[in-house]
Amino acid sequence: MTQPDTPNDTTKDLVRITKAKAYVDRTNSTENSTEETTKKQRKSFKNATKACEPQDKDGVDSILKTTLEKLKIKKNDRSDAAKVINNIVRNIMEHLKNNSQCFKEVEEPLRTGSYYEHLKIFNPDEFDVMLPIPVDRVHLEPFGNDGAFYSVALKRGKSVLNKFQRDTEQETSILSASKMLKEFREEVIKCVKTLKEWMVTRKKKGCPAVTLTTEVNSVTISLDIVLCLVVKSSWPAFTKEGFRIEGWLGTKEKLKYKRMPYYLVPKYEGRGTAESDGVLAKDAWRISFSHVEKAILMDHGSEKTCCEEAGAHCCRKDCLKLLKHLLSLLKERDSFDKFCSYHAKTTLLHACCSRTKDTDWHTLSHCFQKLLEDFEGHLERGVLYNFFIPTQNLLSGPNQERCRSLAKCIKDERNNGFPIFK
Repeated sequence: MTQPDTPNDTTKDLVRITKAKAYVDRTNSTENSTEETTKKQRKSFKNATKACEPQDKDGVDSILKTTLEKLKIKKNDRSDAAKVINNIVRNIMEHLKNNSQCFKEVEEPLRTGSYYEHLKIFNPDEFDVMLPIPVDRVHLEPFGNDGAFYSVALKRGKSVLNKFQRDTEQETSILSASKMLKEFREEVIKCVKTLKEWMVTRKKKGCPAVTLTTEVNSVTISLDIVLCLVVKSSWPAFTKEGFRIEGWLGTKEKLKYKRMPYYLVPKYEGRGTAESDGVLAKDAWRISFSHVEKAILMDHGSEKTCCEEAGAHCCRKDCLKLLKHLLSLLKERDSFDKFCSYHAKTTLLHACCSRTKDTDWHTLSHCFQKLLEDFEGHLERGVLYNFFIPTQNLLSGPNQERCRSLAKCIKDERNNGFPIFK
């Protein structure tokens, strides 16, 4: 038979219950305190994260659209500048055809660069025109290892360009870029001397252009006249793994472009007296696909109707304009001289091959943020491959510190709603 609890046992039980209740209360209190602390930490983290994120989409979108409006070129300014440029180019072409033995076979001008790609911002004050000289039966050898520069040899046969050949240890003679550019420059100067409103600027080291300046409506306009060779044969082997537009514009379009000729301009990097396989750097030629860049930027949609009256409009070109503008403003503020608009254009071309559909380019603020992230990634890695020649790193010139510094500046602008545009 079980004995009933005595008074002493009851007292002990009450003490145990009281202690247990106190423990539970302390535990609940601790849990509540911990929960409050966790909530505060989460709130603090959320606020910190919010501070690091871009500002609201609508606000950023408004800033970007307002900036684009400011970047537009007035129709009258565009028309006046175009007339002046067309006249001087026509005069130079006539002079070369009628007064020059070596350049009389010059072909129709190749109008390239941002103005002709409809990517120029603010003023129509910079123009690029390439004057192609045809060459038949040439032999190319890479100059250096990146696939962007070549020595050019004329194969046997008479040519008006024979006078520009430089003898080397090789069986064929190298066509000297420096000799040819020197005479081309002299011919352009002869033509411009008769046109009082135009001035020829001093030659820049390694620059393939003869730069002319004039004034139109009180705005100084510069025109780069670029001598180039047009080669109507298969693209060099270094381009095989580049130009990956199949997923963006389609295989047929790629084949169409690859059937086009390519161009060689008299440009070198580094010291002109540097030598490779008996060829001086100043006598090498850089390959150019400016005509293809222009074509794909003018007809850039995965759908044929993209940016036409009957179709939807994408923001690819607007994003590039904004990136070019951002880069120019940052260059004014800091020493980023080694970076140029071609880095921005190449970033866009790679981005178009990653985000291939027109629908990927419909929201300006989102698409611009993504393009900036792409550019930041290239800068942080110090690698931006030539769109056509993936063996050439376009960021091999600037040092890694400058690349990272520019990436940080862009990231700061992106995360703070682009105060530089305000």
